[in-house]
Amino acid sequence: MTVLPLARQRSAWVLCLSLALLACATPAPPEPADNANLLTGRLAVVIAGMEPNAATADQPAATQSLSAAFELRGSAQAGSLDLISPLGSIMARAVWSPTGVHLQSSRGSQRYADIASLTRDMLGESLPVETLFDWLRGRPWAGAPSTQNAAPFPEGFSQMGWRVDLSGFAQAVIVAERERAPKVLLRARLDRP
Repeated sequence: MTVLPLARQRSAWVLCLSLALLACATPAPPEPADNANLLTGRLAVVIAGMEPNAATADQPAATQSLSAAFELRGSAQAGSLDLISPLGSIMARAVWSPTGVHLQSSRGSQRYADIASLTRDMLGESLPVETLFDWLRGRPWAGAPSTQNAAPFPEGFSQMGWRVDLSGFAQAVIVAERERAPKVLLRARLDRP
């Protein structure tokens, strides 16, 4: 076994210590905004029939889905959305403000101009995340016109090309379906205190 000279040993220790400190100094994702305005529960998104022109009778179009627990904080202007695994770890955290969106996920850290760009990149379709603060409370979003659903559709409203079903609202279930293809179904079950 060779023994390094004392100067080289110190240099090696300084290098190891520097690397250890650098590893500890990795920037944390931005903190979620506004815990006072918090909605939690389970969220499922199903995008049926992606690329309908590519589908044939022998090979139907692919269906994509996502299901996770969620924590939604803040507002449409500044807030955060955490998607949480069944084991309780954060799979993805999106934090937005008027200057853009920051996403921290297993793919690393990414920036987006807006929430629609983020959801389009992650799911292939944009989702109206900004509306969820109101839709999950059983009311239309103030940022766009809406109409009340009429028979034969369930209780609720239509807004921005989505039909929001509030027939399960008393049981803390909200379902929204995009009316144009590809069909997107968003189902949320809220945790109620």
